[in-house]
Amino acid sequence: MANTPTAKKRTRQAARRRQANQAQRSMMRTAVKKVLRALDSGDQEKAGEAYRQAVPLVDRMASKGLIHKNKAARQKSRLNKHIRALQG
Repeated sequence: MANTPTAKKRTRQAARRRQANQAQRSMMRTAVKKVLRALDSGDQEKAGEAYRQAVPLVDRMASKGLIHKNKAARQKSRLNKHIRALQG
């Protein structure tokens, strides 16, 4: 347990940041899952729209450092590949 006032403050800050990061990460994961659900249903238009909404969120999380930039690129690439395959 933190003893000094500075350490106590850092603990409070870390807890606040952890909650914010978890919320942001959850929002991104939900957006990606919406794309996957649309792909599973076979609705190309819905999948494309969900993808267009998910891409900025994934990019934002990568720029904030919540996920690695290569993971963001990989996620976008894989989702886009599935959407193109659905088109024909």
